[in-house]
Amino acid sequence: MKVLSVNLNTGDVKVDTVEAQGPITLGVRVLSDQRTWDKDPLDPSVPFIVGIGPFVGGKLPGVHRVIAVFKSPMTRTIHVAAIGGVAYKFMGSGIDAVVVTGRAREPTALFISSDGVKLENVNPVYSYGGYSGVYAFTKYLMDKYNDFFVKYNARAIVVGEAALRTYNGALFSIDVDPRKSAFKPGAEDTAARGGPGTVMARGHNLVAIVAGGSVKARYVKVTDMNLINKLSMDAFKKPFIQVMNEKTVKYRFDPTMGTGGTFGVNYPHYRELLPLFGYKSIYMPRELRARHVEEIIRLFWKPFNDEVFVKSKSWYNCGDFGCSVVCKKVWRGKKVDYEPFHAAGPFIGNYIFEEAVKLVDLIDQYGFDAIEMGHVVAWVFDSIENRLLKPEEVGLSDEPVFDPLEFNPEKDSPKNAKLASELINNLINKSTQVLSIIADNGIRVAAKRLNEMFRDRVNSTGKSFNDLVVYVAYGESGYITPNFYWTPGMVAPMYVLGRYWTNYANTFMKPEDYAKSALERAINEALIDDAGICRFHRGWAEPILDKMYGEFTGMKPNRDIYRQIAEYSIKANAQPVLWESRRAADVVSALAREIGSKEWEFKGWNDYVEWWNRYKATLDRMLNVA
Repeated sequence: MKVLSVNLNTGDVKVDTVEAQGPITLGVRVLSDQRTWDKDPLDPSVPFIVGIGPFVGGKLPGVHRVIAVFKSPMTRTIHVAAIGGVAYKFMGSGIDAVVVTGRAREPTALFISSDGVKLENVNPVYSYGGYSGVYAFTKYLMDKYNDFFVKYNARAIVVGEAALRTYNGALFSIDVDPRKSAFKPGAEDTAARGGPGTVMARGHNLVAIVAGGSVKARYVKVTDMNLINKLSMDAFKKPFIQVMNEKTVKYRFDPTMGTGGTFGVNYPHYRELLPLFGYKSIYMPRELRARHVEEIIRLFWKPFNDEVFVKSKSWYNCGDFGCSVVCKKVWRGKKVDYEPFHAAGPFIGNYIFEEAVKLVDLIDQYGFDAIEMGHVVAWVFDSIENRLLKPEEVGLSDEPVFDPLEFNPEKDSPKNAKLASELINNLINKSTQVLSIIADNGIRVAAKRLNEMFRDRVNSTGKSFNDLVVYVAYGESGYITPNFYWTPGMVAPMYVLGRYWTNYANTFMKPEDYAKSALERAINEALIDDAGICRFHRGWAEPILDKMYGEFTGMKPNRDIYRQIAEYSIKANAQPVLWESRRAADVVSALAREIGSKEWEFKGWNDYVEWWNRYKATLDRMLNVA
């Protein structure tokens, strides 16, 4: 790998050639070698790493992700986030990875091209050219540095106001047509989980990375379609394009369901297993959940499906040139994926699709992680519902309707959406003491402080702030909220969560079997990320990954990544600890009941502790970190 090291204290830059299978391998090595486990994640001496995989620039689709590796202000250990499509232009710079240390005196943008590197002082602009938020900042950069964008066909990774003001900032990137100074429809993506934007902005005062150039594929063999077809025939007995189309059908268009993409497929597929109202649905009988799902299909899913799959057929890719999966389903100009829309929709008590569009757009403009914001909004709403908070303490004009038994979808959804918008705006502005605590610290630390601040209410209601939100705890203060799936794998004691590095099927097993299946999935997901491959392509990529590395690069994939992260987490005092949220624990027990487990009935807290301990012991034993 060609690795660019940037010291923002001094402005010094250098390029070294380093042997590494991918950006996660590099990032874990750098963070470990510099013994950063005992440092604050926002300490400028803690490196921030972004990079691309080895298979860029050839005939393979779905291999052009940019991967961020960083010490998370949320988990307090190594975390990984990915942006789709960006590597297709990033690779043109000839740089495979960037390692950032130090903190610039002024907000700074890093420009990388095949002709060199430069640093520019750039104050982020979040209202410009008729755009707001990260869209405005991207447009501003594209106009101000138009010569660079045009000459190098460049693409920018930027941060929003959330990264500058809160713990929950994402990295945001929109593919652009530099010659037209225009955004490409649907070609936008985020690396959001764990707060990478916050690390880049608040830790290093770096607000944008812009890269492009004329360098093509790193390894010539990735352009050899005959070799690619040979690998496919050896593994699947079918040519590559046929295999890819079969393995990615969910994300493009599934004719058996009449829909496609994560949003289109997940609602009719998961149905009664969808987490609603901040996971309160896990306590609801199946027949009641079924009634809610019918309303969600009618009001939330059908308007999207009718527009995107019947009328407009507006499907695009993320900027990964040549990728025919076109997973980006665009509703009247807005990219629609399951998790951000679920965060702004049924998870917060909003079943009206059009209302969710406005909320997702607001979240995106600020550069928040949408999944985390869904949890924050649901948590605050539930805290008001349970009389732990008053609306005025979070700057709301009214009380949300957050009891699924009383919820009227058509009447209450617009009200909840309006209040969610107020809450998001108030959070970014830290307009109340409560919201300032949340914005500065995140859910876990804030929950404990709010328990103390409102001790009388906690005692009188018998509810605590941490029991009304689902999160996994790490060490003394780290945490992550789960993706929106009702599965034990999303809250089990894994070293990296908030991604799909786990068994996330709606299933239940004894802890030893579950830990084995989750670790296998985690290792494979980590390898796909390290290779810079989109996980939508994992179906064809995983079975031939070893041969891809061997044939194209002469290396073997780094199957030690997950163990190395676990070792770092232990040194950072940020390994998984027992659930602090009863609702998180009940995600496990409720699914056990849902599928009729006889062995695990979770009659008392000791049963929860035993399941967690046995799972963790099995995981650590398999990783050889026990």
